[in-house]
Parts: sequence; C-alpha cells; structure tokens
Amino acid sequence: MTNANAWDALRRFTNARIALGRAGSSLPTAPLLAFELAHAQARDAVHQPLDTAALAATLRAAGFDTLDVQSAAPDRHHYLRRPDLGRMLNDASEARLAEQAAANSDAPDLLFIAADGLSAFAAQRHVVPLLTRVRAKLRGLSVAPVVIATQARVALGDRIGELLRARIVVVMIGERPGLSSPDSLGLYVTYAPRTGRHDAERNCISNVRPEGLDYETAAFKLTWLLNEARRLKLTGVALKDHSGSLPAPDAGIIEA
Repeated sequence: MTNANAWDALRRFTNARIALGRAGSSLPTAPLLAFELAHAQARDAVHQPLDTAALAATLRAAGFDTLDVQSAAPDRHHYLRRPDLGRMLNDASEARLAEQAAANSDAPDLLFIAADGLSAFAAQRHVVPLLTRVRAKLRGLSVAPVVIATQARVALGDRIGELLRARIVVVMIGERPGLSSPDSLGLYVTYAPRTGRHDAERNCISNVRPEGLDYETAAFKLTWLLNEARRLKLTGVALKDHSGSLPAPDAGIIEA
C-alpha cells in the first residue's frame, strides 16, 4: 500500500523529486523506476556520440555552412579522463581550420560552435532550432560556418576562434546531465577568443531546452550579450546580463 505525501500539491511547481510517497519504509515502485530511468538517461547522454553527419545535414538544410573538427581526445574514454585533451584540437583539425582561414581574408564577426560536451543529446536536439532564432535577430554581422566539434570542452572554442580570427565565439555545448535534464545546452560567449582565456572572461547562458530556458528567450539573451560584447569589446565578469524580459518581436542586434 502506498502512503501519499502531504507535500504532494507542491510537485506541480518543480521537477525535483519531492513528495514521492512511501511504500512501507521504501519508495513506491513508480517513482523508483522513474529514478532509475532518469539515471540511465543521464548516463546515456554522457556516452552517446554526437551524430555529426545528421547535425551537419540539418544545419545545411537550414541554410548554415558547416565545418567538422575534433579535439585531441581520440575517444570518449580519453575525453572523460583527460579534460585537458578536450581543450586542444587534433592535428588534422588544426590544419583544416588553418586552410579555412587562409581561404577567407576577412575575419568573421561571429563564430558558432556546436559541441558535444557532456551531452550529445543537447547539441543534437537544440542547436538548430536555437540558431534559426538567433539568425533572425542578427543584423550587420559576418558569420563564419558553424563548426561542429566532438570530444570538446568549452575552451576548445578559444583555439578554434583564434585560428579563424573570429571577433566573438559562441560555444553551444551539452552540459553535465542531471536526473531531470539529460539534454541541457549551455552557451558560452567569449570576445576575442585565444588560447589561454579564463572562464571568468566568458558569459554563460545555461539550461537551454524547451523544459528550461526556451529557444526564443535564450536567443534574445544571447543576442543582447553579443550586442554588448561588441559595444564594450569584452565578455566575462565585467559584462552583466541586464537584458530583462523579451522585447518587441523586431528587436535585434544593432549594426556596427
């Protein structure tokens, strides 16, 4: 027999595991199975590889050019145990980006990087719908091809942006999965990216997904940060998010 919890009415306000009831001295079967499923989904999110071909095809169908790179971590085993390797490009990717930069004399204003991070699910599901909303708000900016990065940590964007001479880089990366959010996407914005940048020199927008920070709100906040980063020529702790609520539908990034 399951005994209800007096806090049951509070469950509609949170995804946290509260007021689950009790069966004897243990959890009822349903919430126990739900917990085990969430744990399995979180583990899968960490180990599932990013389908780069499918993501590239979807991005191209949406009108974005793409480039593929990989970090110096040769596989998931090394990626999880050697975070330093996830912050460096492998030799083939270094050469590919150097060729791309040589073929384009103009430095792009903006570079987006879609990275697997700790949840390939996040990049697979959320990058394209987010980028299509961001693109609608961009005005007067040159944008590089979207770089799809595997076995990637956030700081890998510094080297990619440095090679492509981008003024601002946005790393869209799968965040560490939780038991209620296996597909949360984080956005890390860095002005003048280069090897050796510190986390304090970035701005972060977290929990981008329909169940968290929805695409339209995330696109608005990202656009606001990009605008301010260009105006102030900085990102990080010196750039505070004062974007407020969503503006009128036609508001976007101002031209230089």
